Amino acid sequence: MRIPTAAAKVLVVDDDRNLVELMRLRLETAGYEVIPAFDEGEAAAKAQEEAFDLSIVGLQLVQGDGISLMEDLHGRMPHMPVIILTAHGSIESAVEAMKKGAYSYLTKPFESQDLLFQIERAIENSRLSLEVERLKGLLQERYSPANFVARSEKMRSMLEAVSRIANTESTVLLLGESGTGKDLIAKLIHLAGPRKAKPYVALNCATLPETLLESSLFGHEKGAFSGAFKTTKGLFQQAHEGSLFLDEIGDMPLAIQAKLLRVLQERQFYPLGSEKLVEVDVRVITATNRNLVEQVRLGLFREDLYYRIHVIPILLPPLRERKEDIPPLVDLFIQQFGAKTGKEIRGLTPQAMQKVMLYDWPGNVRELENVIEYAVAMGENDHITEDLILGPRGAVSLDKLQPLKAAKDSFEKSYLSYLLQTCKGNVSEAARLAGKYRSDFYALLRKHHLTPDAFKQPG
Repeated sequence: MRIPTAAAKVLVVDDDRNLVELMRLRLETAGYEVIPAFDEGEAAAKAQEEAFDLSIVGLQLVQGDGISLMEDLHGRMPHMPVIILTAHGSIESAVEAMKKGAYSYLTKPFESQDLLFQIERAIENSRLSLEVERLKGLLQERYSPANFVARSEKMRSMLEAVSRIANTESTVLLLGESGTGKDLIAKLIHLAGPRKAKPYVALNCATLPETLLESSLFGHEKGAFSGAFKTTKGLFQQAHEGSLFLDEIGDMPLAIQAKLLRVLQERQFYPLGSEKLVEVDVRVITATNRNLVEQVRLGLFREDLYYRIHVIPILLPPLRERKEDIPPLVDLFIQQFGAKTGKEIRGLTPQAMQKVMLYDWPGNVRELENVIEYAVAMGENDHITEDLILGPRGAVSLDKLQPLKAAKDSFEKSYLSYLLQTCKGNVSEAARLAGKYRSDFYALLRKHHLTPDAFKQPG
């Protein structure tokens, strides 16, 4: 069991004083700060005085039930996870508590390790959710799309990594396929760090020939080459004290790679045609959709530069590995393009959504956005129909077929995500549509690490 790095504060509420004392001893031994309460009034009073990282609440209390207390606590601390304690005979009520916002439940008697594991996971999940919301807020404030969708565990973990490295000065290498949003994450790293008030400058290294790329990066003196009619500052100078984002660095010519390496090592350079040394203070963020290890092996990318930029690698997952994010992305794009075209599109038909969920999206979010834009433009009804989605691209390629078990698991997770999205996180309704008992449905959600709360819409 990992000891908390900072003493998380836990409110424990139950009318069984012996149980509360036992939990207090176990949790304090594990490094938590524990505040006990023995009835609803005492718990509410303590919640009024201070904030808690987590609460453990008995389902049956002296004056009422733990669900009512949980709702009162959430009114004061909306993001605080609550674990419900219940007896074996009242598991159904505990499941009902989860529908109303409880993080999880434990049945009495329980093992200490189970208790500690649930607490650690709940606090970590809450912390990550708050951090993701903070990062999303930065994007909402400065960049579109208005909502940065990160419902899947892979995207949330990636954003957590971004939050950890944003305040460092280390060089970052963003790795991922085209269309995964590397440029957006680069902006986010800049905005979340100490250089946010300074310039953010970006360059796509694949769009310029070698001579123009060198001039763009390092600047030039008047007359340095044919067409250099005036002295121009390069992007390194323009980004001084801020951040420089070099996209598609895997396409940079070898000659420029050598000059870039020197700048990264020495933080100084000579502009083209100049004998005056320029010093810069820049945080460099790079990105590529290429396999740089293979590029090094082929002699197309300098090995020393690879190690210089490969300080903090961040992998952006492809859309096919984060299909929980597809339904909210679809909704977002429908809203955007519906507003532009003046159409009131309510969503996709079930058949169209199934087609979207089963497709592998080699172009990732950018491809999905283009497909939805086309469908909105061409659609004549309030729901987008299957015939407007993908066309021949929706067929499954034989060379991309998965093993049967992997394909079944992938479809099952996509199906569950779509159900929860459709039912806005209502597990009872989703289980009914799936033809499953709620307990069986919850088991499937745990299997695929899906949380119903993530699909509930605010308000």
